[in-house]
Amino acid sequence: MARHIPFLTAGFVALALAACSTPEAPVEPAPAPQAESGERCVGLAAIRSTKVVDDSTIDFTMRDGRILRNTLPHACPSLGFEEAFTYSTSLSQLCSTDIITVVLQGGGPRLGASCGLGPFVPHTPIKSE
Repeated sequence: MARHIPFLTAGFVALALAACSTPEAPVEPAPAPQAESGERCVGLAAIRSTKVVDDSTIDFTMRDGRILRNTLPHACPSLGFEEAFTYSTSLSQLCSTDIITVVLQGGGPRLGASCGLGPFVPHTPIKSE
């Protein structure tokens, strides 16, 4: 039993020294990426037209001439191919918290995937758009 005491004592000394040492500073998490600034809602009466760019992007042309691009947080299946969507809102505005539903047009109108909108960000199209 005497042979184990030095090992136990050394173990306790190591633990005591570890407890007294200065702890490392906590690692700060990386800041969350900032959401692209833009309008959260647009009035329905202010929308002149819409243009589906792809499965994740819709351009809203406003009556005042501005184009507001809405980039969906997740791709919406068949949106870019069908280029048609519908929405339902009880308000007189469309907001980034609203859901759109793809309208499938082959063989008569049917409803496809439903997807959330993102913020409405001012957009200046380039000539190739």
